[in-house]
Parts: sequence; C-alpha cells; structure tokens
Amino acid sequence: MSKRSGTQNTNHETPIDPTSLPHTDTQESAGRGTESNQSAKQNSSKSRRSFLRGSAIAGVSALGLLTATSGSATAFHEGYNNVINVVDAGADPTGEESITPVLNNVRADNTAFKFPEGEYYIDEQFRHTRYENIGFFGHNATLVPANYHDFNGPQFRMFRLGTWLNPGERLRFEGFDIDQTAPETGIRVIGANVTDRLEVRDITVNGTHDSGTWGPALFGIVDSDGEGIVERFRAPDGGVHSDRTPHAENAWRGPIGIEANRNDGYLEFKDCELDGFPSNGLYASGGSGTTVVNGGTYRNSCTASIRLGGTNSEINDVTVVIDETPSYSASQRAIRLENANGMTVDGADITITSPSPTSHALSVMDSCDGLRFENSSIEMRGDRVNHGIVVSGQAGYTHIFDVDIVHETSGGYPIWIRETNNDDRVLTELVHISGRAGAEGGFRDGIRCGRDNCRFSTFTVEQPGRDGVDRNAFVVTGDDTEVYRGEFYASQYPYIDQADNNNVRNSIMDSEDGSLEGVRLYSSASNPTVQYNEIGNGIDDLGAYNVRQWHNTDIGSSPYLTGA
Repeated sequence: MSKRSGTQNTNHETPIDPTSLPHTDTQESAGRGTESNQSAKQNSSKSRRSFLRGSAIAGVSALGLLTATSGSATAFHEGYNNVINVVDAGADPTGEESITPVLNNVRADNTAFKFPEGEYYIDEQFRHTRYENIGFFGHNATLVPANYHDFNGPQFRMFRLGTWLNPGERLRFEGFDIDQTAPETGIRVIGANVTDRLEVRDITVNGTHDSGTWGPALFGIVDSDGEGIVERFRAPDGGVHSDRTPHAENAWRGPIGIEANRNDGYLEFKDCELDGFPSNGLYASGGSGTTVVNGGTYRNSCTASIRLGGTNSEINDVTVVIDETPSYSASQRAIRLENANGMTVDGADITITSPSPTSHALSVMDSCDGLRFENSSIEMRGDRVNHGIVVSGQAGYTHIFDVDIVHETSGGYPIWIRETNNDDRVLTELVHISGRAGAEGGFRDGIRCGRDNCRFSTFTVEQPGRDGVDRNAFVVTGDDTEVYRGEFYASQYPYIDQADNNNVRNSIMDSEDGSLEGVRLYSSASNPTVQYNEIGNGIDDLGAYNVRQWHNTDIGSSPYLTGA
C-alpha cells in the first residue's frame, strides 16, 4: 500500500494551536500587523513595480526564468553554483518513498534543485533557514503530502524556507502541482521569509484542504528594500472548517488561502486564484511594506476573499465572487482594507449573489487612511440584508470614483458612510447606483452619510424599491455636506437632510410617489441650503431652522421611475 494512503498514527509532535501563539514567524501564526507608516518606506512603489515587471523579461537573467509552460530548454539553472537533479540524488519519483531525507542530505546554498516529471511523496517538513540563493524547479512534478496522521513532526507545512527571525536570501519556487485529493492531506505547501528576493510561480493545489492545519502558503519580505512576486499560485478547491477536521481541537476556524501578514518590503501577487477558505482568502494586512494584487480571481472565502493593508498598497483588475455560502459562515466580505496608509483599488469586479449577513462588497476599516476606490463595479443580489461600500467611523480620507453599483438585496445601503465624530473627508464622484432593494432591517437608503465634511459630485442614485417597499435615495445625518450635480430617484424620498449646514445644488430630486416631495428637511436640520435644483413637488419642511433656498424648479410629478 502506498504510504500516502495509510492512516496509522505515528509519534508525530502534538499539534499546537496557532491562535494561542505570539505573532512571530517562528510559529507562523496569523496576526494583525501594526498600522503602517508611510514615511518608513524608503523606495517608491513605482520603482518596485518597475523591477518586478522587468524581472519577468530580463531582470532575472542572472537567476534564470522558469514557468510551467516554458519547457526544459529554459536555463533555469543560470545564476547557481550547483544544479541538483533530486532523482539522481536519490529522491523517489513514484510517490512511494518520502523525499525529505534526500532534500536534507543535499541541502546547500547557491543551488538549484530540479524535480523531473514524477510524483514526490513528502511526510516530513523540509526546513532551511539562513540560506543564500536557492531554487526549487518542477518539470511536470507533483508533490504528494502524507495525510495528517502520517505526517511526522510539525504537521503544518511541507517546505519551511526561512522564518521571520531567520530568513533566507533569494528564493525561487516554481512549477509544482500539489496533490491533496486524498482524505486529510491538506497542509501548507510553502512558508517562506526572505530578505532580498522571492519568486514563486505556477503552483497549483489540487484537492480540498481538509486537515484543519495552516493553509497553502505564507510569504514575508523581511527587509524594507526586499522584493517578491507570487505569480499564478492557485488553490481552487479551498478548505473546510477546522471543526470538521482531525485538527479540530487545535485550530480556530481553519486555513487561510495565502497569508502574508508580515511584509516590510514590496510583495506582488499576480494572477492568483483562491476559492472557498474558511478563514480569509488572501490575508496580507500586516507590516509596513507595500503589497500589490494584480489580476486574479478570489471567491467565497470567509471573513474576506481579499484582506489587505500596508503602505501604498494596491489592488488592480481583480475579480471577486461570492456565490456560495457555507453553513458556518458569519460573513464573506469581498474586499476588506485595514492597517493601510495610502491604498488604491482600481478595476475591481465584485459580484455577490449568496450573501451572508455583513458580507459587504468593500469594507474600509477604521485603520485605513487614504483610500482611492475607482473604475470598479459592484453587483449584489440575494435575499439577505447587505451593504455595498461601508466606510467605518474612524477610517481616514476616502475617495470613491467612477464606480457602478447594482444593489438588489432584501435591504441595505449601497454606500454607507457611518456616523462618527471623525471629519476626514469622503469624496464620491461619478457613481451610479441602481437596482431594486428591500427595506428589511430598516436599511432602506441608497446612500447614507453620517460623517461631517463629505462631498458628492456628478452621480446618480435610483432606488425604486423591491415589491413596493419604500426606499430613499440619499439621507444625510452628518454636517457640512456638499452635494453637487446629483440625480436622486426613489420610491419614497429622494433627498433627506437631518443635520447642520448641508448644501445640495444643481441636482434633480424626484419621487416615484407623486404625492411626496423631492426634498424632506427634518426638524433636526439647521442652515440647509437648497439651490439651483429641479425638485419634484418641492420641499417638505418639517421645521428645519434657517432654510436657505433659491433658484429651484418644481418639476412636479415625474414619470421617471414609473414602470421601471
């Protein structure tokens, strides 16, 4: 019988609960990084991007370049003093005998380890720290982990290549499939921390991570001038909750897809794919460095499919989909931003059709400052209350630009700027909100703005309501709000002011209900300015103080939403 299919227990180490450990990489536990400091960053993200883009063409010529499709002609061994064919060194390519002893015997710096076509069984961690310039290259090679019960020693990872306290220098790990299709074989493929340069490419994990231990990968750049790229790392089969695994009593929730919570350099994730992890998908919100996510698909992970932080970090041209909800899910946020100073999300395509409660499309957390969310789309459908963009109370300056939101849930706010004493500006421009949503839970506004000093310009909010429910287009409960060139259409009130010194001008406000006014001013409103607007049925003033209005046009009952 093949060793990988056995179930006999061995004298392996007692598993450790990673959530009970301090956040040092000697334990590789998931943790929350400190808030980033932009002044600590010595090199610009632009220069780092230039390096990594160049490395794909010529910049790594000293190291060689290998991808899964490049073939054996590629000079992957260039830049190494030694090239070791692991089969020639004694590794079994049939998947019957563990290769870890062989790797331990041939371990050396300035060495490329070549894995010819075959299956390579691993039942014990390979650990190498303080190395200099090593690479692992698969040529149609498949790594096969032992199951949870047969894995000797720490049951958390196959390759541990540098720790945070004892990192390596220059690492490449490329061209492997991982066969985790047998029961209880889920394990971390690679945990790597480097000072200088990290390159990981073309890794595909086949099979569900069902052992309950740490998820497929952990990466960290230790030095502020270090760089790394993780390209085409795929784990499309996800993982299961730890309670349903043999590791149930030693872990909380279960595996993370890719963890990169200690990054002080520049780390790029390019065209990766993660699906259905019970913790987070890509979890990279710690450290003072820059993390960039370029392309890729992220689906159905709990907490968040992408959870990002850092200094001047970016998310570009990603697809995030939530279309399956596990029974244990408390929330499945598409993108969650935190511990961030200067963040850009550009070209995100977010679709949520199976929402859990609080499965926001974009969560801007309290520790996020300086976000620009642009050129993106959000589509939300389902029978649960859910919100689109949620800006937390203590989040800093936020700019929402050129975003289309289709919101068709049973309730919720497409944009919710939460009430706070923080007056860092939220600027919203060129936004279009549409869709028929309900009023379940009382969340029945298209935009609800509770923060002072916000600005809205050149945008449209359509809130016809689902099955005849009353929806408002725009409700302001914060002070000193400026609204310019908006178009508000709603089944109930298009524009509601409940606070002080808010100004709406050059806008159109019209209710689907021909008996309702386009503007409602509550008695709590003071010093409102309403000027140069087109307003259906005028203003409903419930006792606001010092109303200033001029050059408004009463357009009467508009058929705009009739039959929509």
